Amino acid sequence: MLIGVCGSICSGKNTVAQYLVEHHGFKRLYLQPSSQTAPSNFSLDTESASSRDHGTESPSQSQPSDSAAFKGALTSTALTTNNGHNSSSETTLTLRAGPQHVFSTPEELLDFVTKQWRSRYVTTDIPTEAVLDVFLRRPFFLLLSVDAPLTVRWRRFQERARQRHAGEPDMSLEDFVSESDTHLYDAQKGLSPLISRAVVRLLNTSSSLAHLYATLGKLDIPNPDRLRPCWDTYFMELASLAAQRSNCMKRRVGCVLVGKERRVISTGYNGTPRGLQNCADGGCPRCNDGNSSGVSLSTCLCIHAEENALLEAGRDRIREGSVLYCDTCPCLTCSIKICQVGISEVVYAHTYSMDTATARVFREAGVKLRQFIPDTMMMDSLKIVSCDGMQNIAHLDPPSRGGAFEMRLLPEDYTTAGVEATPRLLPCERDVQLSYQIL
Repeated sequence: MLIGVCGSICSGKNTVAQYLVEHHGFKRLYLQPSSQTAPSNFSLDTESASSRDHGTESPSQSQPSDSAAFKGALTSTALTTNNGHNSSSETTLTLRAGPQHVFSTPEELLDFVTKQWRSRYVTTDIPTEAVLDVFLRRPFFLLLSVDAPLTVRWRRFQERARQRHAGEPDMSLEDFVSESDTHLYDAQKGLSPLISRAVVRLLNTSSSLAHLYATLGKLDIPNPDRLRPCWDTYFMELASLAAQRSNCMKRRVGCVLVGKERRVISTGYNGTPRGLQNCADGGCPRCNDGNSSGVSLSTCLCIHAEENALLEAGRDRIREGSVLYCDTCPCLTCSIKICQVGISEVVYAHTYSMDTATARVFREAGVKLRQFIPDTMMMDSLKIVSCDGMQNIAHLDPPSRGGAFEMRLLPEDYTTAGVEATPRLLPCERDVQLSYQIL
């Protein structure tokens, strides 16, 4: 397994990498600065008491200028770092790299890991999307990004600069913002496009190294299921993809019909029938009139996703053990058709207005009905804002498709905007803010 960690300045990416080294047996891999297209004049005096005690050489023994020091903070090849915390009890982390773990090109690094892919490796040296594309060729690679609020990162940077360059004036917030913007949004070397492609995204506001490590431990980052989705996740993603073809004005729904051998029999999405004008173009008056959910269904001209999948499959192709995956719970009308063709199990993601009636029909007909609740640790775009006192990670049912929402989990309320949440979080003294996005 190879985990790549990227992120903004002083977000804590090196600390996350060190956590994987210390607690999960990962080995740190590096790219030479030239292969990262890093500035040739960068330097940072990272030697500390800790690094001297462990015999780690610093990249440069010369005292850098302010500009060079900042470039050193931007460069992930620095062998010594800390999390930028203000606690005096925090110790400097030392990242040790032997000659065999420094590579001149991304291809060399990837070839090394490929031959030992069952071992665990981590790198923070992913400076461009071109390098990322090289790593993404392999099924054992996982990209993780780390970010933090701007003012938090600025304070971390100031603390780090004071420790390494005592007596020098602090960088102003305005200068830090300018450098951070260049680091993220430069047209040639900005890391924002790379960060946006991360499978796991962490927002690190922790002020304690011990607390950060405890939070990371709950995430189970090295879980191999992150690299390859389970069958339920795979088929539900296909159903969500099918929903993108929907032309219904009311809601997008996608469906996948799967045989006992886990082979796709058919797919379907909702919309007006063949030959009729698309619902989104005014083809269905009922949907375009803005009726509430479940109202005037007898006048609706749209075929449901489940109906389309069943029609496409035909009765002869549906065998015992077939499973229907739908991103929305089937309506009552679709449920009786599902029973008639002999579907054995229905798996859905989001609830609907008539779930109780549908469940009653399925129960009587002997059709298994279950809701797919993805493990948020395995889903894309999970963002966690940690706070002191947090003792667990919340697992949330995914929101309806269509962008991101932010949820503030208050001690007395675990739901918002009609989105149900399973409270597996012991409340903090302060609010905990979670963001979830379906791409």
